[in-house]
Amino acid sequence: MGVLSSLYTGVSGLSAQGEALGVIGDNIANANTTGFKASRAEFQDIVAKSLKGILGGNQIGRGVKIGAVNPILVQGNTDSTEKATDLAISGDGYFVLRGSDGESFTRDGSFHFDRDGYLVTNDNQRVQGFQNDGKGNIINKLGDIKFPRALVPAKATNKIKLNLNLDSRVGQNKLKVFDIKHPYDSADFSTGIEMYDSQGNKHLVTLFFNKTADRTWTYRGMCDGAEVTGGKKGDLKEVVGGVLTFTVDGKLQDNRQTLSAFNFKGGALQNQKVMMDFGKPIAKGGNGIDGTKQYGKESDLVSWSQDGSSAGTIVNLSFNDQGILTGLYSNGTTQDLAQVGLAKFEDPEALFKVGNNRLKEARDSGAPSIGKANHAGRGKLYAKSLERSTVDLATEFVNLIQNERGFQANAKTITTTNQLLGEVINLKR
Repeated sequence: MGVLSSLYTGVSGLSAQGEALGVIGDNIANANTTGFKASRAEFQDIVAKSLKGILGGNQIGRGVKIGAVNPILVQGNTDSTEKATDLAISGDGYFVLRGSDGESFTRDGSFHFDRDGYLVTNDNQRVQGFQNDGKGNIINKLGDIKFPRALVPAKATNKIKLNLNLDSRVGQNKLKVFDIKHPYDSADFSTGIEMYDSQGNKHLVTLFFNKTADRTWTYRGMCDGAEVTGGKKGDLKEVVGGVLTFTVDGKLQDNRQTLSAFNFKGGALQNQKVMMDFGKPIAKGGNGIDGTKQYGKESDLVSWSQDGSSAGTIVNLSFNDQGILTGLYSNGTTQDLAQVGLAKFEDPEALFKVGNNRLKEARDSGAPSIGKANHAGRGKLYAKSLERSTVDLATEFVNLIQNERGFQANAKTITTTNQLLGEVINLKR
């Protein structure tokens, strides 16, 4: 009897609408879940009977079913936070995690460092990223991102770079002769710089400049004799020297380093090699402008730098918008420690939810392609930010009303069919 089939049609509607209400309820419940993507129940009809068989047409439907529940992968709003380890993805991609149940993925960037120094999620999944090579360079080696607790080693100075102006007006009447007993009085110009030995000890090097002829200067670098092998406390010991020559228009013609005797006490490396870089001289293929010059202006040290450092411990960590974790050390140096990896999928809608804001690879999702942020179609990263849920409560409430009415209408189909069956039963009276 056809009227009986309408009962099952109504039941299928109740079941499908009930499942859809469950999806909407899940969306509403996760309105404040970080990185959550709202889902949508998609209905499909059920065809069970054709009045003309294979000739087509005249088909009677037998209800409805849930064909799929798919996430709506739109970008959520990003909110700024004050937590250094918070990260948000803008665009395609997922953070890569590893834990006791293997590899998983998430859009929730609310991370923190655990007691062992690993960057983890709130359920202790370790965040994966590209490691450094020990020299601050990020390499394509994926692994756990970990807080470095060891001392960063000391680095001996290899180069001292100086940018000066030496006054060309000096010595027009009489040239000074340098006297190590009275260095400050016998030098035309002096300035101090700092450097480090192989053990990370800091040393003050005072440079004394003397004009010896037109467009020609000598320099001598002096340290306290108490710090230098063979020196005496209270006396200056020469550790470096050289000659600078200039063109008629004040450009650096040549730089010749004639002495290098960086022999510091305390077990440091003897005969430490340090290059004195005064710029790019013309004699060595430079333009003579970048660096030290000789103009008719008071002698002055414009800028200087050196590449050494003492040993240091990490005092601060921060992520930038490329997902690079940078450490600031107590010796003032910075170093890139790791870079957060992002995974993208051919069909991210097919990823399998496992709870705790995590997803796993499924057969239909395809294998993850893991790389760096903002490369090959992967999204950008925002530091000190979190991605909000994509749930729009107003839309969900409208869908809730719509599905509620659908549920009521299907229930009405069943009650109406029940009344008709009652009339059939009454026929025997």
